[in-house]
Amino acid sequence: MVGNGIAKFVPDGFDAKKVPSFAIEKEPREQGALSSGWELVPDFSLTDGKANASLIIPEGTSIYGGGEVTGSLLRNGKTIKLWNTDSGAYGVDNGTRLYQSHPWMMGVRKDGTAFGILFDTTWKAELSSTDEKIELRSEGELFRVFIIDRESPQAVVRGLSELTGTMPMVPRWALGYQQCRFSYTPDSRVIEIADTLRYKRIPCDAIWMDIDYMDGYRIFTFNPQGFPDPKAVNRDLHLRGFHSVWMIDPGAKAETGYSVYDSGTANDVWVKTVDGKEYNGDAWPGKVAWPDFTDPKVCQWWGGLYKDFMAQGVDGVWNDVNEPQVSNTPTGTMPEDNLHRGGNGIPAGTHLQYHNVYGFLMVKSSREGMLAAQPKKRPFILTRSNFLGWQRYAA
Repeated sequence: MVGNGIAKFVPDGFDAKKVPSFAIEKEPREQGALSSGWELVPDFSLTDGKANASLIIPEGTSIYGGGEVTGSLLRNGKTIKLWNTDSGAYGVDNGTRLYQSHPWMMGVRKDGTAFGILFDTTWKAELSSTDEKIELRSEGELFRVFIIDRESPQAVVRGLSELTGTMPMVPRWALGYQQCRFSYTPDSRVIEIADTLRYKRIPCDAIWMDIDYMDGYRIFTFNPQGFPDPKAVNRDLHLRGFHSVWMIDPGAKAETGYSVYDSGTANDVWVKTVDGKEYNGDAWPGKVAWPDFTDPKVCQWWGGLYKDFMAQGVDGVWNDVNEPQVSNTPTGTMPEDNLHRGGNGIPAGTHLQYHNVYGFLMVKSSREGMLAAQPKKRPFILTRSNFLGWQRYAA
């Protein structure tokens, strides 16, 4: 046992150095053997060297969870693909995989008591449930399982937060009404929208800027024609009682002379191909390179980019297309055999292992950079892609 009604199960052959946990906020302290009468015990197996885990469930159990995908909230008889995917209009696999991966399900018994199962792996996987069992079939190494068994669904969700953490308090304005669309340009249009909202007495606390504010979609830049003075835009919004949220994507245009790309190349931050070359793929700016957020040095470099950006009066950040989305590829993302170097407890590995936490690690780095730039302000970050435990870093 590792908590009140929380048990940890570890398969024979599990190697924590190969399968670090991202969902668990802090490794829970072991508190002894399973409680007397504990019935929920998972089964571990390997199929062609790929790890699986399953749990036989009581008759009449209603299953929920698995993250934000299409279909009924009741997950009995459903299969969810855990592989973060840009799925406009839910056109990929009928929405059975979307922008985030949550290897977690909760069962509610007929008597109202409940249990939850957390499969502690980031590898590409399928999460399925029937009336008899819950199962996760992965494409990677053996992984641990945590099971929470408590008196109600609410108590189980509290147990999940005990394992994965809770969201830090956001700035108060982030709880208010927001105005966002694709896209407002030039800067005069942003102020026009703000003035119209005030004139019509429509409550609004924040206006969001999509990628058209950038110079040729280059991240951490401002269009010299459309947004020549971003500090003035933010000042004028603040005078009208608005806050501002500005988009930042992960990919940097692979262009010599562009400061972010030059700095990243000098610091060797980019994800590599299987043969060790810088990986480039298509995105909004054209050919781009992607930071390898498994490397702590890369995270520090990325966080440092926010200092000058936040100094323009930016209040919040929107991290987008961070599955990562790569255009003009069969899979919509980078190759599964791309290499991530890891570091500080994260082992080197392929994109097959780290794809689902690419956005998770990006927003963690963004939050740390925003805190360093503005230590007296609560950061606000919204992300499109993420992984179980994301609430510690972003909305």
